[in-house]
Amino acid sequence: MSSNQPNADARPPVETDAMTITVRPEYAARYSEPRAFRYVFTYDVTISNVGGETAQLLWRHWQIHDPVAGDHEVEGEGVVGELPVLRPGEAHRYQSFCVLRGPSGHMEGFYHFRRRDGSLFRAPIPRFHFQAPPEAVGTLLN
Repeated sequence: MSSNQPNADARPPVETDAMTITVRPEYAARYSEPRAFRYVFTYDVTISNVGGETAQLLWRHWQIHDPVAGDHEVEGEGVVGELPVLRPGEAHRYQSFCVLRGPSGHMEGFYHFRRRDGSLFRAPIPRFHFQAPPEAVGTLLN
């Protein structure tokens, strides 16, 4: 077990005034195969430190809702191989992707952060939605 992994029995408190997370999802037609029930979505994430203290992102926890394949959770260390440290006023941006079996769905979750004094907190990732365009959904009927 990684030392960065949060203890499941002692979840850090949720703080809504330390980090702001914005997500911009987009359908990736180039990588999707609707006839095979494979809908790929990319999403751009911006994590902004709007609080007064420096903090390092340690862990991510996603809840993914796919109406066709069902709900599942994904968690792991950092984001795309990084453990960014954000000083007050700084932002970290990255891009990732999600593959769904259905043409729509949504994600939400938490990032776990550690301050310099060792205290931990969770920053909520607001729910964002995926929706393939009508022409992608319509190809299933052709």
